Order: sequence, then structure tokens, then C-alpha cells
Amino acid sequence: MTTQTLAAAPSTTRDATTRALLTCVVVANPLWVGVSLIQAATRAGFDLTRHPLSALSTGDLGWLQILNFVVAGVLTVLGAVGLRRALPGKWVPRLVLLNGIGMVAAGVFVMSPANGFPLGAPTGMVELTWPDYGHFAAGTIAFVSLIAACYVLARSFARAGRRRHAVLSLVAGTALLVGDLWAMSGGAGGSITLAVGVFAAMAWISTVAAELR
Repeated sequence: MTTQTLAAAPSTTRDATTRALLTCVVVANPLWVGVSLIQAATRAGFDLTRHPLSALSTGDLGWLQILNFVVAGVLTVLGAVGLRRALPGKWVPRLVLLNGIGMVAAGVFVMSPANGFPLGAPTGMVELTWPDYGHFAAGTIAFVSLIAACYVLARSFARAGRRRHAVLSLVAGTALLVGDLWAMSGGAGGSITLAVGVFAAMAWISTVAAELR
């Protein structure tokens, strides 16, 4: 991205197709967050202090979260096409595309019931199966690409002299990085820190896409 492009991006007039594609990623992230939080608050036995949001893909109502992952992922992939049209730089669109693909894959590969959720599931961790490994790999792709997209945006905004946007990009990416590392380390409340980081990074990508429209 050039300094001139980033500085002018929010006020640039986009063609209808590009605006529609950008709208996909604008909508994808709050949609995924909203559907996830509604389920987290209403599904019996779910505790965000102990269960990752991915666990919502298990049980009788697991199809809701599976669909949530797939729909949000497809919208993100479409949004990446819009970002490619709206930005001269290649890395942010590519990283957002990887994030969308990772989300779709995370919906396809479902974690095994564990840690008491859904109700009736074994307490504690269970022996991992190949779908578990597939889900973890998909999550890694989604998280790493999202973190990288935020950091690339931070660098580009800084070069453009947009300090506030650069700082927000850096904060969003770091929130996800720290949240993910803490969760992977088994730290207390790791599922919450991960969720907060995911929400922050996703919200920022949606905000940038909304400005580019």
C-alpha cells in the first residue's frame, strides 16, 4: 500500500461490485461474534471461562456454530476479493483470504466433546481425533493470518501518517496474539482471553473494510 492510497482510502469512491464485496467482510465478523455470544449465553452447560467458542460446534445444536463458521468464512473470502480491488497492496487481502479459508475449515473439522460440554460429555480432556487436529490446524491458519493482517495494516497506516489507525491495528493484532498464546499455555481463563483477542482483531478488519467502502 502506498502512503497516498491509505491516506485517501476512506473517502475513495468504489464501484458497486467492490463495495458489495467489502460489505461481506464488514458483515462477516460481527455476524460470527454475535451468533457465537448468543449461543454461549443460552446453551446449557457452556462456560466461556472453560470452553472455547469452537466447542459450540458439538452437541445437538452444534450445526448452528458449524454454519456460523462456514458462512462467516465464505463472507470473509468474498471480502478479501473486495480488499484486493480496493487496495494496491497484496498482503492484507491474501491474509484475510487465508483467515476466511481457515474459518470454513474450522467449521468442517469439529472438535470432540470434552470438558463437560455438551452436557453428558466426558469431564476433562479426551483423546484427540483427526477432526480435532484438523480443527486446530484450521484455527492456527485463521489466527496467524488475522494477526499478520493487523500487523501489516499497522505498518501501512504508520507509513501513511495515520497514527491512530496504526496503533489500533497493532493493539488488535497483539490482543489476538497474546490471547491465543495464553490459551495455548493453559492459562486461567484462556478461552476468554482468546475470545477477546479474536473479537478485537475481527472487529478491526471489519472497521477498515467499512472505511474502504
